[in-house]
Amino acid sequence: MKDYLLDIVKHTHSLGFISLVKVTGTDKTTSFEGLAEDRSVILQATTKTPVADFMGTFGMPNLDKLGVILRIPEYAEDAKISLNKQDRNGESVPVGIAFENAGGDFKNDYRFMASEIINEKLKTVKMRDVNWGIEFQPTIASIQRFKFMISANSEETTFIAKTEDGNLKFYFGDHSTHAGNFVFQHDVTGEATRGWAWPVEQVSKILSLGGDTTFKFSDDGVAEIVVDSGLAEYRYLLPAQSK
Repeated sequence: MKDYLLDIVKHTHSLGFISLVKVTGTDKTTSFEGLAEDRSVILQATTKTPVADFMGTFGMPNLDKLGVILRIPEYAEDAKISLNKQDRNGESVPVGIAFENAGGDFKNDYRFMASEIINEKLKTVKMRDVNWGIEFQPTIASIQRFKFMISANSEETTFIAKTEDGNLKFYFGDHSTHAGNFVFQHDVTGEATRGWAWPVEQVSKILSLGGDTTFKFSDDGVAEIVVDSGLAEYRYLLPAQSK
């Protein structure tokens, strides 16, 4: 279970804008949902195989606290990490996680959010069908060039993505002030012509997660970054922003 918990925290709380996750688990699938507080990013994730410990529906709040507990050296080796359950309406439901070190003298409890509360706080976002104009796997070099451009235009909170001469270019600022642009991906298949604006910080942090990454843009006004961590596939949907 610890590997999955670390994976969840890395792909949510560590980004700095997702602090609450809804878990839905059955014997066939385990999925996670999250939403940035400013609604700039919608997270939809599914594990590669069902996680037996994550059966039912519950919320994982205070992910910063969970991250702190997971990093405590007392739990680095031979720790006992188990699910706490309670009977509710004749059904055994998960209510939290118990941490205990190998010696049994260092313990912490992390509490889940009940299904009724998480369903109210984090309503499932229904996305309409999207026509993806561009889909590719960004290179490490392109991501690094993106960071260089961000540092040169640190006052900009959004960038524009458009295709030009078969290449995908990112534009920062405008010609009435400081500005910059560069080719993020050469020789793309498809087009992005509408010139939508995308959030700099969120895109940069997601691209920095590592793992197998796929980037998609649509003239319908949405982008998607898919990150395969090995344990789960995390889909980050980004609605276009006003420039």
